[in-house]
Amino acid sequence: MTLPSDARFSTICIHAGQSPDPSTGAIITPIFQTSTYVQEELGRHKGYEYARTQNPTRAALEANITAIEGGKAGFAYASGMAAIDAVASMLRAGDHVVVTDNTYGGTFRLFDKVLTKFALEFTYVDTSQPALVDRAIRPRTKMVFVETPTNPVLRLTDIARTAEIAHAHGARLVVDNTFASPAVQRPLELGADMSVHSTTKYLNGHSDSVGGIVVAVRDDDIEWLRFVQNAAGAILGPFDSWLVLRGTKTLAVRMAQHNVNGMAVAQFLAEHPKVKQVIYPGLPSHPQHALARTQMRGFGGMLAFDVGTFEAARRVCNRVKLMALAESLGGVETLISHPATMTHASVPAERR
Repeated sequence: MTLPSDARFSTICIHAGQSPDPSTGAIITPIFQTSTYVQEELGRHKGYEYARTQNPTRAALEANITAIEGGKAGFAYASGMAAIDAVASMLRAGDHVVVTDNTYGGTFRLFDKVLTKFALEFTYVDTSQPALVDRAIRPRTKMVFVETPTNPVLRLTDIARTAEIAHAHGARLVVDNTFASPAVQRPLELGADMSVHSTTKYLNGHSDSVGGIVVAVRDDDIEWLRFVQNAAGAILGPFDSWLVLRGTKTLAVRMAQHNVNGMAVAQFLAEHPKVKQVIYPGLPSHPQHALARTQMRGFGGMLAFDVGTFEAARRVCNRVKLMALAESLGGVETLISHPATMTHASVPAERR
């Protein structure tokens, strides 16, 4: 479907990448649950040869999220970590990457335990301070990889300024946008070369699918991502693609409510006598609140709070009634987690 140039964000979420099924008129993109496609004759087919290479349901999702992020092309993977691994596959032995120092535990594990075996080097810095990013860059630095807001302490990185620094040194800027979502933040508009998501989270929004996506703007990156998606084969299946496509239709309205609920919970906790600190970009107490107001369109549904000790944290996690103690985020239910023993358990204790 061709959308008008002035289509608003919510309209893009609902319609981009999708048209009624030409064979039936079905308004919702079908689940093309097939492994292969009949070819009309040798060298002649309808654009689809094998499902690892391409699938109509996945193609619709990729086009949809590409439009939502404002990119040129997107590539869906079997998980957020598979998407990050695809981005890292652009690097060569000896290359260097500057990474947000309090990044997601799974990202740290991939970089520190897997990719270092292939002679890649990673330097972890506080990317909220542009001067530290600039200082960490070396002649072999090919990529700056940031999370903003970070998981789990919601530290922000100035995307536009960091893009200037990375590009001045000939490096790509990759932004993990999972904790914000494109409804709240669009990194490509601010100068990033790629935006990465765990579609498991806000994009799907229903806690029933695991996936990832990379949206890119550079033609050379797009060419490589298309190649490696097929070559490595860590694709998102058609049913999961359909689930995420269902989720993006309500992304705008869900994120609007996440913004409201996140602020309400943050303000409640900020006034609670047993809470020592609340970290939420929407609160004036957040050290980067001013940046959040300019870089983000809302503040999302994620927050962190400190109750002082591990035992106090354990009591909170055990005594909540409506919240579920579980990893992940971005679904319609409210979750609570203790990152040091859950999502970030793979991070060395001194870094936690």
